[in-house]
Amino acid sequence: MHFHIPVDDMARAKKFYKNIFGWEIKETGMGMDFQLVTTTPTDEEGMPLEPGGINGGLYKRERPEQTQSVVINVPSIDDYLKKIEKAGGKVIQQKMPVEDFGFYAMIADTEGNVIGLWEDVE
Repeated sequence: MHFHIPVDDMARAKKFYKNIFGWEIKETGMGMDFQLVTTTPTDEEGMPLEPGGINGGLYKRERPEQTQSVVINVPSIDDYLKKIEKAGGKVIQQKMPVEDFGFYAMIADTEGNVIGLWEDVE
């Protein structure tokens, strides 16, 4: 669904990604230190027009161990958290609301990779 990249210096990171990859980066307007990143053309709802396209965000790093992550859209985070634990994965962060947009949780797969899960608000 999208990616997250933690940064130490937002201005420096924005300049780097804009100059190197030509990404469009803009503030969310939600009062959070999170910048929206558009890497591919999108429709009027902000969804990538091409299959496999992915957009994301830059956010202020809060802990040294924070790394980039990929977020996967699922129909029900609750259902997937159960499946993940049953398959040997771990819940890192329980389901939480994100404004009026949806819900987010973080898991670790069986290899220790941290992956985000996203559930749209219906």
